[in-house]
Amino acid sequence: MDKRFLIILAAIIVIFGGIFVVSKKSSGNKSGSSSSSTSQPTNHIRGNGKKGVTLIEYGDYQCPFCKQYYPIIEQLFAQYKDDIYFQFRNLPLVSLHPNAFSAARAAEAAGLQNKYWEMYAKLYQNQDNWKDSTNLLNTFTTYAQQISLNTTQFKEDYASGKVNNSINAYLAEFKKTKAKEATPTFVLNGRVIESPQSMQAFQQLLDIVIMKRRPPRVAVHPKPVSSSWSREQSCTKTAEDIP
Repeated sequence: MDKRFLIILAAIIVIFGGIFVVSKKSSGNKSGSSSSSTSQPTNHIRGNGKKGVTLIEYGDYQCPFCKQYYPIIEQLFAQYKDDIYFQFRNLPLVSLHPNAFSAARAAEAAGLQNKYWEMYAKLYQNQDNWKDSTNLLNTFTTYAQQISLNTTQFKEDYASGKVNNSINAYLAEFKKTKAKEATPTFVLNGRVIESPQSMQAFQQLLDIVIMKRRPPRVAVHPKPVSSSWSREQSCTKTAEDIP
């Protein structure tokens, strides 16, 4: 009787030991697959770029300072669209703006139906209407209808891993700049620049770069975007914001 009991006990130990090994191996594989993601950021670029100049904005749709820059960038692009490329890249600072990642999802989902820039405009023009919303999908679906998207497809893409991964790829891309996480952050011909504080300052900067094809180290600042604006007031993620 004692011998049978010992045999059964030994068998149980072997079985549970095998389960533990398999579980550990499985969880290790799962974690490895997530860390080896090959997702790439999408490329939302407009302009003809005839002068070989590229302006990139890392922005956050819920950031009030990005909203201030939106009309300036639109005016600037209208003036320089033949000369430059303009690219917008998502940098949602969710510790400051909890709805920013969802807004980036809406823009990326619209981009899958070739309406990225239309949704980009909707989000900035209507920021005050959705920034504190708890029913974002309904609001963004209304915008999708207004720009003639297939709303069923929009909802599927909005919730998809593909869209989620593309936004995370932008975040990874930003880290390569080694710049402090702040929005907006502008990159001109591969160099992070101090944000020009007026339309005039941006024009002067672009004119210099178009002539020399390289940005100066510091942008000129004749007049601020608004009387209360300063770089210290930009949407900046500090160490205290990082979970």
